[in-house]
Amino acid sequence: MYTFIHYYRRTRRNKMVKTNVTVISNFIFLGFSYYPKVEIAIFVLCLLMYLITLLGNMILISITILDSRLHTPMYFFLSNLSILDIWYTSSALTPMLVNFVSGKNTISFSGCATQMYFSLAMGSTECVLLSMMAYDRYVAICNPLRYPIIMNKRVCVQIAAGTWVTGCLTALVETMSVLHQSLCGNSIINHFTCEILAVLKLVCSDTSKVQLIMLVISILLLPMPMLLICLSYAFILSNILRIGSVDGRSKAFSTCAAHLTVVILFYGTALSMYLKPSAVDSQEIDKFMAFVYAGLTPMLNPIIYSLRNKEVKAAVKKLLIRHPLRALLIPSSK
Repeated sequence: MYTFIHYYRRTRRNKMVKTNVTVISNFIFLGFSYYPKVEIAIFVLCLLMYLITLLGNMILISITILDSRLHTPMYFFLSNLSILDIWYTSSALTPMLVNFVSGKNTISFSGCATQMYFSLAMGSTECVLLSMMAYDRYVAICNPLRYPIIMNKRVCVQIAAGTWVTGCLTALVETMSVLHQSLCGNSIINHFTCEILAVLKLVCSDTSKVQLIMLVISILLLPMPMLLICLSYAFILSNILRIGSVDGRSKAFSTCAAHLTVVILFYGTALSMYLKPSAVDSQEIDKFMAFVYAGLTPMLNPIIYSLRNKEVKAAVKKLLIRHPLRALLIPSSK
């Protein structure tokens, strides 16, 4: 678990002093070991959520590619969201499931760094992407005639690329700032994943600079996108109220309801984790919120969008029912 490195450093009086540094090669996850009676139930629940997340998001990605009616900016961003959810859930839950089956609750230092980076990158990218999806809905409802011009294919690709680059760069800054700190020799992480706040508690040096970096990035990725979302939906609501027909209002509300539900779930858990007061510090609450953030929200996203969207439901029926039936009927006709 530990490697002791001896090196010499110069003091202010130009003397060589021998110094020992503890390098941690592996981390140990406590996970939910404090609750041994429910560990199996948590494992089964995580496995079900992971499988449903994979199935639901892969179906959404498939229908947005195969159904030409869904080749629109809204579904282009939705497919990006599905890719993010699959990647984020895989990085957070898969190691936990593997460790439970193998009975080894350990992870290497490089594995922990990789897991931390990808979890932060996918979460940060989703923060920006949800705000861009709100802007897309604003343009579609408040400026429908110019919508194809404003949100053309090139602009959509640039927006998506910008969200991914932003998320990956901010995650790199946060990960490097934490992993460059001196650890106290304690390799036990009181969590089920290499969550940045849990790893930060192992640091024995001053973490004020790291916390300042995390605070700045959290403000840029949480309140700022939320402000854009609120402004977008304020304009959307005022525009919807001016629609004369009841059918027009209900259609406009239905297209926005799914996105708003996802935004509330995602930002609610994210804000409670990363912008909570320092006095409120409960590791068990953090585990629960991370569990919701990593498992429940990605699982519910495709369900919410499919239940609230007639186009998605029609495309899913076409993919799951018509194509298999056609594949079975063609050979029989021959």
